Amino acid sequence: RVAIYVARADLKYDENADIKSLARKFYRLMADLEFLPNSPTLMNAGTTMGQLSACFVLPVEDSMEGIFNSLKYMALIHKSGGGVGFSFSKLRPKGDLVQTTAGIASGPVSFMRIYDTATEVIKQGGRRRGANMGILNVNHPDILEFIKAKENKDIPLSNFNLSVAVDDIFIEKVQTDGEIELINPRNQEVVKKISARTVFDLMVEMAWKTGDPGILFLDEINRKNPTPKLGSIEATNPCGEQPLLDYESCNLGTVNLARIVEDGEILWDKLKDTVEIAVHFLDNVIDVNHYPLDEIKNHTLKTRKIGLGVMGFADLLIKLGIPYNSWEALQVAEKIMKFISQMAREASVELGKNKGSFPAFKGSKWDKEGYPAMRNATATTIAPTGSISIIAGVSSGIEPLFAVS
Repeated sequence: RVAIYVARADLKYDENADIKSLARKFYRLMADLEFLPNSPTLMNAGTTMGQLSACFVLPVEDSMEGIFNSLKYMALIHKSGGGVGFSFSKLRPKGDLVQTTAGIASGPVSFMRIYDTATEVIKQGGRRRGANMGILNVNHPDILEFIKAKENKDIPLSNFNLSVAVDDIFIEKVQTDGEIELINPRNQEVVKKISARTVFDLMVEMAWKTGDPGILFLDEINRKNPTPKLGSIEATNPCGEQPLLDYESCNLGTVNLARIVEDGEILWDKLKDTVEIAVHFLDNVIDVNHYPLDEIKNHTLKTRKIGLGVMGFADLLIKLGIPYNSWEALQVAEKIMKFISQMAREASVELGKNKGSFPAFKGSKWDKEGYPAMRNATATTIAPTGSISIIAGVSSGIEPLFAVS
């Protein structure tokens, strides 16, 4: 079902395309558990649902219409098995003026709780648990409440991962024991100054106590933004591995590293073939996908982001006789991922020659680095592979096997 449906995308570019042969390649790769796409593709390809992407980012504007439009869009995405990242940094802080009602704002964290409750309700009838990423800028006046949001167990945010968006200035102020300005996003006025180290120490304490928040280094993310002319990146998908622009989506897929080793040797030719077919598969998903919103479809087709990653890394090391916590394991990881990255980009270039490159290629990172026109703005992503690693029967992502006895 999945292989045939995804192979059909080639007919869009060549009505005489041999999609039977392509579908057989896709099928064999998945049936042999050498490659698996993200869960929504496995669940929904060839069905009436038809939404195949795992990762989305939606904007949250500072108005009731903006807040609740994003809530509605989130519900549609969760219903189909996707996860959503949000930056709540544009919302005015708690206690701020609301001119239309002459009232006061309840702040970002209160609206996050509404999103969390909606996710809880939707996941009861969904095909897998909905997940969100909630992000707040470190300069937001409500940042301390956000950092401590999961401390109160009576008001859970169980369907959210939390991340503080920090910049280079914040890290510098932490190191020099300086102060940062807390700025009201409604009018850009400085509300007060606060010790950067106090904020950082609270983040560390809460991460130790509750598992959240994490940190997003937004300056660094945007230095590596492949399409800066389309805007800056403010958020990521729920697990943080896929930075996306507002209304972008990305579909992920994973190479099973446990299947590319034999008799203590890595099968480089097999890995190359697997990557080439996987990139073709993931790119096709973009064309046959049923997008939940026209905005998401339009933005996704501008950049054609895909994310090929790995699972079974711990299994690979075991087969190679290499301890996970060794220098040699790091060298193997670097060598394999460099190879996959290079092969994925070359495969994207080949697709670009045959099907055309993504519209935003000119002026992109890849254009500046002298690549011929690539098909996809991103090609690789290291994802957790929570569901599909269970299907494949291997260790998840790049994680070690835990507490082996």
